[in-house]
Amino acid sequence: MEHLRKMSREELLTLIDVHAKSWLAHDGCWFLAAEEKYGLETAIELDTKAWERFSPIEAQRIMQAFGIPESGGLDALEKALDYRLYATVNRQKAVRTGDNTLLFKMIDCRVQSARRRKGLADFPCKSVGIVEYSTFAETIDPRIKTSCIQCPPDEPADDACYCVWEFTIED
Repeated sequence: MEHLRKMSREELLTLIDVHAKSWLAHDGCWFLAAEEKYGLETAIELDTKAWERFSPIEAQRIMQAFGIPESGGLDALEKALDYRLYATVNRQKAVRTGDNTLLFKMIDCRVQSARRRKGLADFPCKSVGIVEYSTFAETIDPRIKTSCIQCPPDEPADDACYCVWEFTIED
């Protein structure tokens, strides 16, 4: 840990980028290994279970590290989304569309962009994303409800992004 304290800001930012990309590469390698051994359907089922476990852990760690209060509503969720590992490797945008609604758009998804560059179809991540985003949001505040507006394999309703999620909360 001492070597990290000696690093410059630029070196630390580079290390964060390397770690986030490595984490995502490991996630992809794990998924491909599961798919090769068990087939796509089972690999997605296993991936969903993994995200069901990981998303609350990630949310709790973010809340603790950055002083995000429990049951902090959409403001807390919006802040926490910026600290996710995905926020380092993907371009995303959160927009408040009302007092009780937050729209979250994945403008550039590293996984989907790579697949498109290789001429592959989008990865059908909607079923995994529903669990991932719902459990993350509910960990931030159990009152938050998550809806998928668009996510592969859906046809894009908004060509300017890969997926769109809506978070709502009742007062």
